[in-house]
Amino acid sequence: MARRPVSAASLRQVPLGPLAHRLREQPERGRRMPVGRVVETVMAIAPLLGPSVGGLILHVASWRAIFWTLAGVGLATLAALRGLPETLPPPQRSREPLRRARIRYAELLRHRRRLGYAGAGGFFYGGMYAYIAGTPFAYITYHHVSPQVYGLLFGAGIVGIMVTNQINARLVARFGGDRLMRAGTVGAALAGALLALDAWADWGGLMGLVLPLFLFISATGFIVANSIAGALGSFPARAGSVSALIGSLQYGSGIVGSALVGAFANGTPWPMGCVIALAGLGSVLCARLVASPEPSGIGAARPDAP
Repeated sequence: MARRPVSAASLRQVPLGPLAHRLREQPERGRRMPVGRVVETVMAIAPLLGPSVGGLILHVASWRAIFWTLAGVGLATLAALRGLPETLPPPQRSREPLRRARIRYAELLRHRRRLGYAGAGGFFYGGMYAYIAGTPFAYITYHHVSPQVYGLLFGAGIVGIMVTNQINARLVARFGGDRLMRAGTVGAALAGALLALDAWADWGGLMGLVLPLFLFISATGFIVANSIAGALGSFPARAGSVSALIGSLQYGSGIVGSALVGAFANGTPWPMGCVIALAGLGSVLCARLVASPEPSGIGAARPDAP
């Protein structure tokens, strides 16, 4: 089971910086959405592919091969970075010390909309990684599902993400990314609450977990791409810093979510259900910040102000 979070994390290593600048070069938000949506969907699906890749590696090699694979992925990433050109013109490149960069990140958190976008995606990723960390025990150990069936159940979440991503692609021009993101967070929160109730009362057996988990993870198609596209589109002058902040919050929330599942393990799926429910609640509350008016003096009048 330990291979699942590790392999999931390895497939999540997609930098946001180049995407941020690429989106800044496209002035209309409608043109930004296809690029951001595709990249963010790939980033969201990657952690879910990790367990399947880890399982395939174990079929042909030992568990040590997983870590050699991780090392190979890291080296390939470094090699790719060496050939990746810098698209930002030299006059616009920041050479500020790291201490100043930390101050800028703190300044970003003072803006309601930026915090709303980042928090909506960050909390959701906490729930996603709780799903990755908790389902092996909940399905295989607690409900005695075979590893093969577990792979099918896990893969169903990927199908759900692909479906909602296509729905989002068709609706975003009509309803807007913010509205779809808020709808996704509401759905994730409701699915998380149902999951926690089912896990606590043991209602529905295996399907009592499978259905709400599928609904929760499927909300990725509405939340992830729209939250990042909204943050970058609303504050293009700080796109690089905003993308770094969002990426940090996603990783940090994922670490916390998976750690909480392990810390409160009690031999039942309840800790996983509780963490996912709290993540869904946090996501929907942060999404409400996007719809709320910006307080005066906190950057409402100048969203692109540095």
